[in-house]
Amino acid sequence: MKLITLFLLLTVIPINWEPDFNNAKKNAKEKHELILLNFSGSDWCGPCIVLRRDYLESQVFTDMANSNLVLVNADFPRKKKNIGTTEQVKRNEDLAEIYNKEGSFPLTLLLDADGKVLKTWHGKPETTPEQWTAEIKAICDSKK
Repeated sequence: MKLITLFLLLTVIPINWEPDFNNAKKNAKEKHELILLNFSGSDWCGPCIVLRRDYLESQVFTDMANSNLVLVNADFPRKKKNIGTTEQVKRNEDLAEIYNKEGSFPLTLLLDADGKVLKTWHGKPETTPEQWTAEIKAICDSKK
């Protein structure tokens, strides 16, 4: 049983979040992928926590994202221990100035490699993780 558990843990590919939006755009261009930008308050926003747990960390989303998306999370935690580096805070604030002027949390945007908004979701999606993932995948496929 321990061997099966270890195998399952090793076969799950962790999801990779790019901390720098400029790198994300560069990677998206090179790989012909789209960018999923998520604005969150990871330690205070209930819907953000649910979105991350139930959608962004779901196996169906992870499997799709690893081959179709460059992921960027602009997190705005409130607890001092969760606040990132000065550089990361500045990058997140710069992204919010462009894409989230209203300060909406969670806010998720699907962008092309140039940063043009293709689709926006305010709050937690009103569909299942599987339906939401399929919607994103369909947009990705239409842009290839």
